[in-house]
Amino acid sequence: MSPSDFIDRHTPGLLQRVRDLVRIPTVNPPGEHYDEITAHLARELTALGLRTQRFRIPPAALKKALPPDQWKFPRFNVLGKLAVRGAKKTIHFNAHYDVVPVSGRWRHGGPFSGAVENGWIYGRGTADMKGSIASLLTALESLRATGSAPRLNLEVSFTADEETDSSLGAGWLVRHAPIRPDFAVVMEGGEGNAVCCGHNGVVWLEVAVHGRAAHGSLPEKGINALEKMSALVLALGDYKKKLARRTFLTPEGVTMRPTINVGGVFTCGDGAKVNTVPAHAAFTIDRRVLAVENHAAAEKDLRAFLAAAARKIPQCRITVAKISENFSCFRRPTHPLFTAMASCVRRVRRAPAVFNVSTGFNDMYFFAEGLKIPTLGYGPVGVNYHGVDERASVRELAASAKIYAELLTTFGG
Repeated sequence: MSPSDFIDRHTPGLLQRVRDLVRIPTVNPPGEHYDEITAHLARELTALGLRTQRFRIPPAALKKALPPDQWKFPRFNVLGKLAVRGAKKTIHFNAHYDVVPVSGRWRHGGPFSGAVENGWIYGRGTADMKGSIASLLTALESLRATGSAPRLNLEVSFTADEETDSSLGAGWLVRHAPIRPDFAVVMEGGEGNAVCCGHNGVVWLEVAVHGRAAHGSLPEKGINALEKMSALVLALGDYKKKLARRTFLTPEGVTMRPTINVGGVFTCGDGAKVNTVPAHAAFTIDRRVLAVENHAAAEKDLRAFLAAAARKIPQCRITVAKISENFSCFRRPTHPLFTAMASCVRRVRRAPAVFNVSTGFNDMYFFAEGLKIPTLGYGPVGVNYHGVDERASVRELAASAKIYAELLTTFGG
């Protein structure tokens, strides 16, 4: 029996793996149930023959990276290793296990049910990215069951906090864990017949507008921070047009442009009341940085525009603070790792592969730039990432498992 045949016959086991993971609500922020899920994943890797370690992030690092209300939520990363006789090089597979918060009314018993309907499995994390974890574990099980050895030494990591900034997850792993990969596969970013060779980055800023409070019956005595903020937001329309003129043509022929999203979070200050002139207003900016842009230059340019726009608005005083940053990465898909993955996708899917660049950020950066190794992204097709009724295709979960198994048994570095 081939690994592919094994995966076809054990799809129910693959779905149970997804369900087991989805039912552990690893919501971030704040970072819930990390202990439980990493213990579960460590047991899975050990049962599959990998030498497994679970790393708890030191309290000092936790306090340095997280706000005080999250200090009581410990962070863990899991690392499994499999040595292959005669192999001189190592391939590393990575996935994050945290998920974004939930809202809205879900179709099937809530966001952590793992219910299956019409070829889809529902739940927070099915698409992003517990489905990928289950596909890899099933691929490893198929190799073990059929006596099919990988051609490279294997490292597998399941890491924390990708849904925030990864500093205690993949970032910590690359800096501190005993890993020595020559190649890496981050199990998201590419899907279907698209293999990911890079991703956008992001700069998150908070813009605070400072006014002066006054009684609502005497608005002329105050400086209305909301009005000033509104004028500043309108001015950002010109900046959006400026960004739209910058382009990047991806290897698959898609034209990408940098973007900004304004007001994902917007707030008023303390003392707000319907009959008070607001003295404070704030909003956020999500600036997506193209894979080929310079991050520092992108942030500097945006800050300069905000400062200049504020000066043109009478009595508009602002301060700008960086919330967080995730760096972009890109590599032309000419290395044999990309060629091998494209061949695996073609054989399993019976269709040619293309190379895409993801609009969202993921943990490829830490391996591609932190370790300077060839890194690609690939995982199962999903729908409604971060949304209500998030779901993954059962067929695509199995296809990804087959592609992972195919890469492990055919790519030798």
